[in-house]
Amino acid sequence: MRRGARLMLGELRKEVCRLNRELPGSGLVTWTSGNVSARDPKTGYVVIKPSGVKFEDLTPGEMVILDLEGNLIEGKRNPSVDAPTHLYVYRERPDVNGMVHTHSVYATAFAAVGKPIPCSLTAMADEFGGPVPCAPYAKIGGEEIGQMIVKHIGTSPAILMKNHGVFTIGKSGEDAFKAAVMVEDVARTVHHALALGVPDEIPADEVERAHSRYVEKYGQKSPLSGKVDKST
Repeated sequence: MRRGARLMLGELRKEVCRLNRELPGSGLVTWTSGNVSARDPKTGYVVIKPSGVKFEDLTPGEMVILDLEGNLIEGKRNPSVDAPTHLYVYRERPDVNGMVHTHSVYATAFAAVGKPIPCSLTAMADEFGGPVPCAPYAKIGGEEIGQMIVKHIGTSPAILMKNHGVFTIGKSGEDAFKAAVMVEDVARTVHHALALGVPDEIPADEVERAHSRYVEKYGQKSPLSGKVDKST
């Protein structure tokens, strides 16, 4: 690329860079581990963090752009070593346009013992619609992890990979990032609860009701009608 030439997907580069830089401050990563990617729905290209670069050194221009087959479209550095995982998920899940991978401490502790995070908190029912599943161990470096994610994640936006860490997905990079923050938050609470006893899991029908209500009513989705929802 000639000097001063305009970079592709400028706004998406900025978003992916910002989200990657927010990972350490959110307590989700250490050193250079972890990554955020996002897909441009129009071109299908994926913007992802470069491999082994410190988060504080990242700039939008450092981001790497790949097509869904892993071909380099634009970038001076090697993409994240987790790129094959991201790309597999994007190919298999057209509804997903954002993905985050972390080794956040409490959630990864559940992954280390191969256990899902049980749905014993209303925050989990709201955000995840049930327990956070844990997929079987898969080899790092190819598409195996992506295959396990697609096979085991179901309708959840988050999944644990046994002996590895956390992957979250969303309609955007921001949505996937929110899921990564939330999964670590609930994992920490459930971890402490387990030290006190056995947390009661929320019944499935109540989980479904709470999740549906959260999806349909949480946030600023429509103008106020003047009537308060008494189920709030």
